[in-house]
Amino acid sequence: MGDRVPDTIPQLLEWRAARAAPGAPWLRFEDDTWTLRDVLGEVDRFAVGLADRGIVQGDTIAILLGNRPETLFTWFAANRLGAIAMPLNPTYTPHELAGVLRLASPRILVVGDELRSSYTDDVNDASPSTNVVSPADLARAGFNAPRAPVLPDDVAVLLATSGTTGVPKAVMQTHRTYTLTAEAFPWWVGLTAADRFLCPLPLFHINAQAYSTMGSLGCGAGLALLPRFSASRFWDDVRRHGATHVNAVGAMLHILLAAEPRPSDREHTLRSCYSALALPEHKHRAFEDRFGITMTVGYGLSETTFGTVWPHTIHPPPYGTMGMLRQHPRLGVINRGRVVRDDGLDAGAGEIGELWLSSPAMMRGYLLDPEATMAAFEGHWFRTGDLVKRDASGIFTFVSRKKDVLRRRGENVAAGEVEAALVAHGSLLEAAVIGVPSSLGEDEIVAFVVPKPGSAVDPEVLRAFVRERLADHKVPARIHVRSSLPRTATERVAKHLLSET
Repeated sequence: MGDRVPDTIPQLLEWRAARAAPGAPWLRFEDDTWTLRDVLGEVDRFAVGLADRGIVQGDTIAILLGNRPETLFTWFAANRLGAIAMPLNPTYTPHELAGVLRLASPRILVVGDELRSSYTDDVNDASPSTNVVSPADLARAGFNAPRAPVLPDDVAVLLATSGTTGVPKAVMQTHRTYTLTAEAFPWWVGLTAADRFLCPLPLFHINAQAYSTMGSLGCGAGLALLPRFSASRFWDDVRRHGATHVNAVGAMLHILLAAEPRPSDREHTLRSCYSALALPEHKHRAFEDRFGITMTVGYGLSETTFGTVWPHTIHPPPYGTMGMLRQHPRLGVINRGRVVRDDGLDAGAGEIGELWLSSPAMMRGYLLDPEATMAAFEGHWFRTGDLVKRDASGIFTFVSRKKDVLRRRGENVAAGEVEAALVAHGSLLEAAVIGVPSSLGEDEIVAFVVPKPGSAVDPEVLRAFVRERLADHKVPARIHVRSSLPRTATERVAKHLLSET
């Protein structure tokens, strides 16, 4: 394979292990460490455990473990067999999990020993062919797992996402996307083998998978995995692991910046941060000045990791923007972008349109959803659903979301999913959900509901009902009762006219 980053995840892992210093830890979690040779050993054992349970190339392995080393071991083991890994959100309610399992029909669901018995009945109802196992079951199997002939454009991971209708979708992402990103992400943000990534973002997200995990393998840096983001423990975690770089979403930065200043705010090893959401210039500068960190901003999606990023060549940085198109350090220009108006023509400089992207780091489509896949592409161009404008120098600025999908706590939330959960209560004629900017720089979910004639509606009762069906981050912060909802000329709900005042 030489010195060039390989094209598949199994090859990348072995390639990096062969070049790692003997005994040097790659993975850190709590008080434990693993060298890349250790990781290869764990992956081998987990792969044997999967193979012994009949897993073959093309099968799907669902992983409901959260941010634990076993999530990585299972993911890499599945890929070694040519199978597809599907890390899932451990906060899913049974209702949400059932929807994803019905869609993906995984052969195996890997859960912790402590949760195995509680999930078995739900899994059997939703996906009878799915076998529930624990990491310990897989790890005790043995060594010398078979190897499948994996190709770069094979599907490596399924990324569960919330579609605009609330029906679960799964992005089919390829080995090529992950390995191209492994080589490119460190270049985008200026990282080397001397760095150590801190990963507080969830491993069921493309950010933690492609940017943190693959990025660390691409440049030979270490990876410190956190169970979750905790504002009160964040800087202690940085110091304990000696982390030099972290990937964040905007809400994390707002929370850290809102904390009471301390004399120790600059007493840490962190030198850089990549944020997937641009802060206002004054907050961006305040974060860098207070914590002594250089922050780079970019834009990517589950469907394609090659979006935009702030270029290092521009000073001062283009505050408040998405940056320029991401390219590849070895292959050069592989990512193209268009800003397209509603009439299908390319927008001029400063004119608003939908961002379309085209690169080899692109999903294969949405699992079992050819209509959604067809709607997402215009030829080889992926329609992001985001409205942007581009200036004459090629800098993009985000304007709004074209799709009716909100952003809450770093995750996509389909308005339709929340609306369906509200109407399921039985006391409502209809519901409409919108996003209102919050102090954390994301969307606050606000619902407007119309009761059925003669029904009395208590917003707190509705919120409790939704919380039983959906994860906490999808529960509306506020619910307003209305006698009717505004309509367009075609009788659709005019969400732009909804107001809390």
